[in-house]
Amino acid sequence: MSTLALTELLGAPVFDTAGTQCGRVRELALAPQEDKSRIAMFIVRTKAGDRLLPSPAVRSIDSGVYATTAASTWSPVNGAEGLFLLGRDLLDQQIIDVHGRKVVRVNDVDLNEELSNNRPVLKVGAVDVGVRGAIRRLLKGVVPMLALRKILHRMPPRLIPWEFVDLIETDPARRVKLRISHERLARLHPADIADIVEDLAPAEREAVFQTLDEGVAAEALEEVEPKVQKSIVESLDSERAAEIVEEMNPDAAADLLADLPQERTSEILLEMEPQDRQEISELLEFGENTAAGRMNTEYVALGVAATAHDAVEALRHFEGGIETVSTIYLVDSRGTLAGAVPLSKLVLAEPETPLLSLTQEPLISTHARASEKEVAELFDKYNLLTLPVVDQNKKLTGVITSDDIISLLRAKL
Repeated sequence: MSTLALTELLGAPVFDTAGTQCGRVRELALAPQEDKSRIAMFIVRTKAGDRLLPSPAVRSIDSGVYATTAASTWSPVNGAEGLFLLGRDLLDQQIIDVHGRKVVRVNDVDLNEELSNNRPVLKVGAVDVGVRGAIRRLLKGVVPMLALRKILHRMPPRLIPWEFVDLIETDPARRVKLRISHERLARLHPADIADIVEDLAPAEREAVFQTLDEGVAAEALEEVEPKVQKSIVESLDSERAAEIVEEMNPDAAADLLADLPQERTSEILLEMEPQDRQEISELLEFGENTAAGRMNTEYVALGVAATAHDAVEALRHFEGGIETVSTIYLVDSRGTLAGAVPLSKLVLAEPETPLLSLTQEPLISTHARASEKEVAELFDKYNLLTLPVVDQNKKLTGVITSDDIISLLRAKL
């Protein structure tokens, strides 16, 4: 298997079956709906206009491209909506390196040449994001190709394998036609996705969040800087924004909506499911800098008569975030906070063990109107992982988690 550079092929002469030069390579095209890496056709610039030379009709590639058919049989290019053009859509474009977890710019493309039935098959092998690709393009046509290759041979490549590349397409129609998704990006940690998104232009951020699964988008959005977070949500239509906000932790969702203009917040709330809308609307009534404004309303609470078995079953069916399950809370028939059971004690307990016998003392809680400073001091003094929030009647209304406090302290640095 040999390797060719895209920039070496662009502009290369094309010869028909009679050996007559009939044009030059203008573009190489993928048909992603058929194969996401194999070159489907060459676009050849001829005197009669641009023509499509299918890859199976290419006999060999050397100093030029040699076809097995006459130029008169090549179809004219009537648009390229379903094609991904390597020169136009990759060179100088930003892509996401999902392996390196960063945004990079493409300087060149390495193509792997294989033989199938004695015919060349070109496949995209990697994108070149280093100096080598930039120098090749800069000196092409200025320095003889043989001398240029010797220069480039001494330069270490910076290549990203094609399977680690996620493309960014801002046009929704083209995303569908080219089947561009962000499945590989979605497998990264939400914090890594957030870092990548923050390096993109506004239109590119919107494109990514339009494509990601709602749950993944919500987790990533929670990790994004507040200003960027606000910009992303404002760029999305209300329905899509509501789908993502519904998947966020209620406290994070309320903080986000509180930063938006009132009209925009109302539009998003109207698109949400009634239960989610009510939950977030209640949180919005509290000040962002209070305990209630920081609390999460998704937690595990059981009656005072519950056993360790009951707690395990509740955890098994809990659909909230994992950050709140480090503690199981006990409440009486009126919802009054009666105890807190660390997960570490639950793991070691027999199934029939009453949860009341496993509670942690002292029972630390805070009231809904407590300041952020008071909350942070409680976390520091008692080395808490979670802190229950109660109302004026000692009824459990939410839980503040340690990650909320870490975010609070980072914002104040």
